[in-house]
Amino acid sequence: TARSPDAGSPAELFVQADVATLDGAANVAAAIIDRLGGIDIVIHSVGGSKSPGGGFAALSDRIWQDELNLNLLAAVRLDRLLVPRMIEQGSGAIVHISSIQRRLPLHESTIAYAAAKAALSNYSKALSKELGPQGIRVNIVAPGWIHTTASEAMVKRLAAH
Repeated sequence: TARSPDAGSPAELFVQADVATLDGAANVAAAIIDRLGGIDIVIHSVGGSKSPGGGFAALSDRIWQDELNLNLLAAVRLDRLLVPRMIEQGSGAIVHISSIQRRLPLHESTIAYAAAKAALSNYSKALSKELGPQGIRVNIVAPGWIHTTASEAMVKRLAAH
């Protein structure tokens, strides 16, 4: 799943959707159930930040909502739509990708992202307690720094500041 297709994505498995929206998450869940009949594992790796620098005062309600939709609520929505299938079959695994910023936020640059990833970590822990007895594992992974175009731009912006 992605907002735009990748040249290497097999067309029969790819679902184009923005999972930061309720409709996008619903389209992904429907495609999975329709094409595969069920689900054994969900790996939620969506994340990112478009927040401007300037700390908390620079962030509008819209930016906060966008960061929460992408970094927290996308996982919550997909879980709500897919986990009932896992419960029915009595097994499954969920992996949420978090961030080191859940504990070490960069207040100048990514405070909304960091807050959303902290919430994702807390949500994941609660979900693991709820679903573990039903045969469903829930884990969270915080891989550390990942070099991307966006992360490189953020470092350059912070260095210039």
